[in-house]
Amino acid sequence: MNATLHFALTLHFLIRLLTLTFLSFSLAMIITPIYTYFAYHYKWWKKPRTDAWSGGKAIVYQRLHAEKHKRLIPTMAGLIFVIAISIVVLIYDLNRSETWLPLAGLVGAGLVGMIDDLLNIRSNGGIAGMSARYKFLLYSIVSLVGGWWFYDKLGVHTIFIPYIHNLNIGILIIPLFWLVVIATSNAVNISDGLDGLAGGLLTSSFAVYSVIATIEHQYQLAIFCFIIVGALLSYTWFNIFPARFYMGDIGSFALGTALGIIAMQTNTVYILPIIGIVYVAETGSVVINRLSKKLRHGKKVFLSSPIHHHFEAIGWPETKVTMRFWIIGQVAAVFGLVIFLINRL
Repeated sequence: MNATLHFALTLHFLIRLLTLTFLSFSLAMIITPIYTYFAYHYKWWKKPRTDAWSGGKAIVYQRLHAEKHKRLIPTMAGLIFVIAISIVVLIYDLNRSETWLPLAGLVGAGLVGMIDDLLNIRSNGGIAGMSARYKFLLYSIVSLVGGWWFYDKLGVHTIFIPYIHNLNIGILIIPLFWLVVIATSNAVNISDGLDGLAGGLLTSSFAVYSVIATIEHQYQLAIFCFIIVGALLSYTWFNIFPARFYMGDIGSFALGTALGIIAMQTNTVYILPIIGIVYVAETGSVVINRLSKKLRHGKKVFLSSPIHHHFEAIGWPETKVTMRFWIIGQVAAVFGLVIFLINRL
């Protein structure tokens, strides 16, 4: 391929990527007032949880967010970007080998999350929403179906491991796919706890995965990632402090599922915990607090979990926690990209 043709193809790719990103952002902006009308008219208020993630009553959380809970803030705003992303991808960027699976995962997990959000709206406290058992079962079905498609239809049987390179694990790719998607979707859901936090973190994660997909010559997947970024930027515009609405489980599980699937499709699961270091820390803090309370007679390591509430409890304003976590997420995303590039040498 001569240099002129290569430049023309690269330019065409960039124009398409940026155009669809802008289109996704614009469409989400158009959908937002429609969602807002229905959300306020039908009172889709998010019910604050009274039970802690680590067990027992969420006393610290309730104290930290007492003023916020006096406001009526709707949930299920994830509908905005799930719809916007789906429309743009279906019309302009649908590709069987690259975008069918992450789009199906996004929509499938979003539908389960929407059921959970509807139950939350009608609940009266606790960890409001669907029971953990049924939620886990439904998300597992979505993940396992995706894993089967990944193995059988896309024909992927290997996983990249640094220094070992591609290891053929055959049908075991399905349970690995399930584990990665379930872990990522739950970690993103746990991280969605402060105004603007998840939106900013996910923007960085999908942006760097677009770069990775481009390097891997998965150009449609790269565009898919930036379509998500465009819709997320629109959502985050309204979700930064003080939040106008929350994405809810429909948003956090949809995006977490898509992120896990994209990590599998780009064969970069090994750097996902680096790129998503904040999600790992958030989930880890919940696990640590739960284990500590069981093993140390109710004593906790963190004042409140997930860890963003711990920093609030020691006196950091919510906006400081959010923006510093954004910076950590951005630096981690770049570091993950560097590790990926080193392994490409």
